[in-house]
Amino acid sequence: MGKQPIVRDVATQRYWIQEDLLQVQIRHTDGTDHTYNIAAAIIDIIDTYVATKKAAFEDFLETCRQIAELGEQDSEQAIDIVVQQLQPNVDVRVFEIVSYAVLKAKYGNETIWIGETKDSVMEQVLVLYKTGRTNANDGGIDFVMRPLGRFFQVTETIDVNKYFLDIDKVQRFPITFVVKSMESVPQIREAIRMQAIAKYKIESVVNAYMNAVEDIINVQDLVTAFNEVVSSGCLQEVMDEIVTQSKVEFNYNDEAVLSQTQLINDFIDSETNDGE
Repeated sequence: MGKQPIVRDVATQRYWIQEDLLQVQIRHTDGTDHTYNIAAAIIDIIDTYVATKKAAFEDFLETCRQIAELGEQDSEQAIDIVVQQLQPNVDVRVFEIVSYAVLKAKYGNETIWIGETKDSVMEQVLVLYKTGRTNANDGGIDFVMRPLGRFFQVTETIDVNKYFLDIDKVQRFPITFVVKSMESVPQIREAIRMQAIAKYKIESVVNAYMNAVEDIINVQDLVTAFNEVVSSGCLQEVMDEIVTQSKVEFNYNDEAVLSQTQLINDFIDSETNDGE
């Protein structure tokens, strides 16, 4: 038909859908054809999706607020709440956000001596950068550390195909994997190796990939790191980072939060069929 299904205005973050593309023709048992407009059903689906995501995000922010308030008075309870955000049944985006905030604060307390020459060696703080949206499937690496140049990839699975695909992305440059798993690091590493042996058969190939697994950080490692962060008085730093990254992830705007109805109306303008 030559029509663009969805028209987006980047500046206003508004969308329009060609409503005439939502006309579905169904043949009834009596042989007659009837056309139905499914725009209303789609609105209901989007309505429910927006409400669910909004509720999940607000619950997550409320959890962050509770942790921040509990931190100075009851750090153990604060840690318990953070651990809940690192469990296997938690949304992978939440896991990645919390992992990043904890690791950024942890490495922010560590330094390294480095320089281009012997005379220019200086002490520098380790800085962890987040490279994009969570779970974006954009082929990128999740975190990058300066000045060491370490790569970090967050995953919720122990699947050799996923690990080795990430390793191949960067031509087998060493990667640290942050794994949403309660299994121990040796168990995770052994599980990867056993899958690799079954897949590739050749020991030298398996070793080449396994050598590129620079380190593995599991849930217990993250909890331990968070304990250290809390003890160093950096709890608020972690919470601020979680809130910041969450707002980016969920497209949350403090200055102009549209109502649910407004969002739906902006997304589908049933009176605009020509996309203008």
